[in-house]
Amino acid sequence: MAERVGFSPFFDVFRCLFPAFWKAKGEKQTASSSLFHRKNVILPHNKVTIPGLHRKFKNMIYRFKAAAISLFAAITAPIAFSACDDDKTYAELRETENKAIAAFVAKGCSVMAEDDATEILHVDPIKEISEQQFYAQDSTTDVSANEYVLFAGSGVYMQIVRQGSGEAIADGESAQVVCRFHEYNISSDSLQLSNRVAAYEQMPDIMSVTNNSGTFSASFTSGLMRSAYNTSSVPGGWLIALPFVKLGRQYSADSEVAKIRLIVPSTEGHTYASNGIYACFYEIIMQRGR
Repeated sequence: MAERVGFSPFFDVFRCLFPAFWKAKGEKQTASSSLFHRKNVILPHNKVTIPGLHRKFKNMIYRFKAAAISLFAAITAPIAFSACDDDKTYAELRETENKAIAAFVAKGCSVMAEDDATEILHVDPIKEISEQQFYAQDSTTDVSANEYVLFAGSGVYMQIVRQGSGEAIADGESAQVVCRFHEYNISSDSLQLSNRVAAYEQMPDIMSVTNNSGTFSASFTSGLMRSAYNTSSVPGGWLIALPFVKLGRQYSADSEVAKIRLIVPSTEGHTYASNGIYACFYEIIMQRGR
């Protein structure tokens, strides 16, 4: 499958605004795309690549992209979402999203670097377990079996890759949490956003998190998510993981920081995911801030 590569948070917006363009080009509407694409590639088994950026210009390009994404969304989102609604009902769009999630659970994905020699993200087919089994296993998931617990009330899937070696955020405590993540758009089969690649590695996301009697709230104070989506709101799906991780800092090679994987449906995602009705897969490394 020919895929246009790059970060694509607003592929669906562009597709809805310019359907004639896509038809003229003869591309499948499910192929991944980007406002900042560079080339087409042919890759098997849902593999996508992200382009290498010259380090000298990476910060400049990041700022340009973040500003351009926010401006494009502000101008076009109301028109685009109205156009999409003319084609499908909300229920039909949710059904399409659920089918995309089911396909992702069954097949997984692989994201390769531009040289096709380094795998940036790999997800094997997922084994779903119930909340009852998750709690019976002392709130753990068997990584060797690639288990993910499905929280039925929210539709979020979670795998705890590493619980972490620090302490959980206590009741009544507020803490700064540093996050490095991959965000993969399940509907468009594309790596949408990441601060774990060279171009964005200097932009970790900082969350201010509070535990109030077991209910967690959080907001972004800085970082790539805040800049790209122009909001301090943390996706609800991210908060689901917080009661199950121990947040510390990596002071030595032997210490480990928390690492989780999530499938977040649009109903628990950021504003653009909920408006565009698409699910995202996240791999997030969390550690306590200073």
